[in-house]
Amino acid sequence: MKVLHLDSSILGDASASRQLTREVVEAWKLNQPGLEVVYRDLANDATTHLSGQSFAAAATPAELRTHTQQHEAALGAAILEEFLAAEVIVLGAPMYNFSVPSQLKAWIDRIAVAGKTFRYTENGPVGLAGDKRVVIVSTAGGLHAGQPSSIAHEDYLRLVLGFLGITEIDVVRAQGLAMGPAARESGFAVARQQIAELFEPALA
Repeated sequence: MKVLHLDSSILGDASASRQLTREVVEAWKLNQPGLEVVYRDLANDATTHLSGQSFAAAATPAELRTHTQQHEAALGAAILEEFLAAEVIVLGAPMYNFSVPSQLKAWIDRIAVAGKTFRYTENGPVGLAGDKRVVIVSTAGGLHAGQPSSIAHEDYLRLVLGFLGITEIDVVRAQGLAMGPAARESGFAVARQQIAELFEPALA
């Protein structure tokens, strides 16, 4: 099984989402030896946002591309190939200002490609990436799940993944991480219980 492990937090070793994505991947390795894991750090890798150069690169023959266009085309192709090859995606998604990190949005813009991961038909859009499972590791300083403040965070991620055809989505959620030591400890405890529950069928 191929797993794509993505982190998007800018906080490095201090990041709760990075810690929990590692724990999800390590748990998966214990339950399925021989797991093939590809890791991409969206905060530290050069994942540029879409620009005019991005679209120009796609419309320009390879031999005529400028250096910038070559970089754009190669970056987009690499990110899309990683996504398409993965059977499971472990996605670190901390909440920043009620939404996802801009680095994560930049990655989403690279995988939402017409003709590759979705297409439009007379009856509406059809997702082409439905053969994948996604585990969203959602972290937040406050309590947002099920609230309007989650619309641009977890709800957005479910929307865009569903648009791509992905319906098997699990959420490992650590909330209240900025609401004091007790709330932080409780948030991590809940998330770790959810990680354990991901693998209960395999252990039964």
